[in-house]
Amino acid sequence: MVWFTDRHFFLLAVAIYGLSTVYSVFLWRMGFRKDDRVNYLLLLAAFALHTVAMFYRGLRFGHCPVNNLYEATTFIAWTIVAAYLVIGLLPRLRFLGAFASPVLFAIGVFALMPALDLPHELKPQFSSVLTSLHATLILLAYGAFGLSAVAALMFLTEEHDLKFHKLRAFFSLLPPIQRLERVMNGLVIGGLFLLATGLAIGLKLIEIKQKNGAYAPFNFKNDPFYFYREPLVTYLIFIWVFYFGLLMARWRFGQGGRRFAWGMVASFVFILLTFWGFLLLSPVHQP
Repeated sequence: MVWFTDRHFFLLAVAIYGLSTVYSVFLWRMGFRKDDRVNYLLLLAAFALHTVAMFYRGLRFGHCPVNNLYEATTFIAWTIVAAYLVIGLLPRLRFLGAFASPVLFAIGVFALMPALDLPHELKPQFSSVLTSLHATLILLAYGAFGLSAVAALMFLTEEHDLKFHKLRAFFSLLPPIQRLERVMNGLVIGGLFLLATGLAIGLKLIEIKQKNGAYAPFNFKNDPFYFYREPLVTYLIFIWVFYFGLLMARWRFGQGGRRFAWGMVASFVFILLTFWGFLLLSPVHQP
């Protein structure tokens, strides 16, 4: 019997996310006045443990670890911290970690709930390469949206300090709010591309499996809007349209800055609160 499993590695990663969250409180109180690498190194260590946990999980079941809610949640957190570690190579954007840590810790604690890690079926939900790619792209898109929300929180904090003439705004090493807005914009564009690609693959997979005798309620020839009866697909289309609408409001109508940032935060909170419910309601995504 293996006494140290992938969940133990993930538990260690979550513990370091929690330690990073505590340290981030001190960074907030200090006003971000120095280029502190400690938080970056903490998240790097947590990322390493998180990666080992996912690697062992994949080896254990022989497929990409996105088979149930536990695995999907851990994958979303992994994509957020991976994206941060790349962006954090720029010193002026390294303080994103102070905003990402609480999000990662909360997601990690939620993922550790035993009810999310249901036993695997004999045939995994995402057993083929194409379905694994579909799930991976969707979750990578959520990671991009999550990091855009983190950047938005950083933007709102700095904008608040500037508005009320707080000394922290003048002495901190936070990046200019214009750069943060560009980061939010780029992350949303990347998330939309990943989500659209993953969604297109998912719709093709449903069609292929329906032609092979699965998913009888769907009729692709007579009903071009068959996906409306698949709750998760409809939900993902709504998410894509909503984020695209935020971008259009920023580009065409000048609804940037504070409103755009609040839109990023509210959108990702909505995803965190609703994605799991629609996944459970989906007949296609249940074993």
